[in-house]
Amino acid sequence: MDLRRVNNAEKLVMCRRYYLGGFLVLPFLWLINSVWFFKEAFMKPQYTEQAQIKSYVIRSMIGCVVWLAALITWITIFQLKRVDWGTVGDDLLIVIPHGRA
Repeated sequence: MDLRRVNNAEKLVMCRRYYLGGFLVLPFLWLINSVWFFKEAFMKPQYTEQAQIKSYVIRSMIGCVVWLAALITWITIFQLKRVDWGTVGDDLLIVIPHGRA
């Protein structure tokens, strides 16, 4: 979709939808929102909806970074401690490895 063809009110609605969609365990939408509306929020001349778009973009960036940090933390802990957790660690896996490295 070309944002140049969309009026400012529709841009605000779309930006808000992507922001709220990120709360539905779809943090990839926050990343899309941050990238797609960055120029609208920070590089375009001032217009009335821009302040709200800017707040949604900033919140989307923060949400994406927090989600990414949590995901990296979980993956690291799981990879390092799965064997120590015994059957609980194996139950969390989709593919159960045989043996121990």
